Parts: sequence; C-alpha cells; structure tokens
Amino acid sequence: MAHSYPMMVNLHKRNVLVVGGGKVAERKVLSLLSTGAKINIVSPTITDGIRLYAKQRRIHLQLRDYQSIDGEGCFLVIAATNQPFVNLQVYEDALKRNQWVNVVDQPSLCNFTVPSVFKRGKLMITVSTEGASPSLSKQIRRELESRYGDEYELLLEITQELRSRLQWEIPDPKIRYHLMKELVDEHWIEICRLRPQTARIEMTNWLEEQMKMRGGVTKCES
Repeated sequence: MAHSYPMMVNLHKRNVLVVGGGKVAERKVLSLLSTGAKINIVSPTITDGIRLYAKQRRIHLQLRDYQSIDGEGCFLVIAATNQPFVNLQVYEDALKRNQWVNVVDQPSLCNFTVPSVFKRGKLMITVSTEGASPSLSKQIRRELESRYGDEYELLLEITQELRSRLQWEIPDPKIRYHLMKELVDEHWIEICRLRPQTARIEMTNWLEEQMKMRGGVTKCES
C-alpha cells in the first residue's frame, strides 16, 4: 500500500473552491482564511458565519448549485456538502482537471487529506491516520495541545529573532548550530512558561554572553 507524502502547501493568492455552505464548509473556510488563498464558495444555502465572511469580502460567494465550470482555474477543491452525488461530481470534475481535491469524510474521494491540526503561533502540529480514523487523530491532537502550551509560541518568536542575529554576527556555522540548539533547551521553555514577561530579555542577555565567550564577530566587521 502506498502511503501519503506529508507536505506544507503555500496557498497564498491561489484560487480555492469550497462547495457547500454548512457548518463543515464553514470550518474549512475558517482554516483557509489565514493562508491568503482566494476562497470561492458555491452553495444555495450558507451559515451565518459564511455570510459574514462574504460581507467582509474575505471570500467570494455564489448562492447557487454547483456547476462543473466552478472549479476552472482552481489550485485546490474541497467538497463539503451533504449530497453524495454533488460531492462525487465535484471529485470527478477535479480529477479531470488534475487538481487537488478533498471530499470531506470520504477518503476514497480524495487525492489529499487534511490532518488534525493545532497551532501555537508559528508552531503547527498535525496528526494524520491517512483517513483511517479522524476521531483518533483528534484525540491525539487534544493530548498534544495539553502538552505544548503558549510558551512554545513565545519561544519561537524569540528564537526567530535571535537566529537572525546569530546568522549576522557568528560566522562559524558550528557555533551557530550549538547556540540555536541551546536556545530551545527545556530550560528556556520553562522560562517562557514561568516568566513570559522577561523571557526575551533573559534569552538575549544569555546569548550576548555566549557570543562574547565564543568569539562572535559581526560580519560587517570581518
């Protein structure tokens, strides 16, 4: 059996079609909004949430039944209706155009599946059972959510800032590697959890001391 290939996809400014206007479709739209995709919704009925997104001009909405032409020029297609024959039509149309297509809760009508996801700022953790058990994916995701709290969001913000500084001021890649490794040590995770207000200052001060000890030289001076 062939296994799925995990990857992250950049949807910025790409056309995405969501067929359906119920609660499931609304959840799909919500997950797409932050990607910067051009979201197109086709459905004769919609939730209040989807109506609000349309009023805010965050999506393009067409209040009517699906037509095969709706998917033309789309990078990705999602079918989220409660009508099996419509979902099947969406799937078949997308395959003819060689598009990525997902029919919600029907793995056999998908050439990609969406894992269970949660985020802590720039940290994104996904869990997939390759469609075998979405319920188990959600259960494991909830367990991970309790393990990885808001301190990881803060840690990532700080380490991203300090990583840019290291790349500029430390010419030796081995030293940069070891310093970055130390910046994500459990000690700093605890600092971000217990003292979020001072964590950035503490980590910056520590890094400055380490750079002095390890011979940091700015690239502009070398």
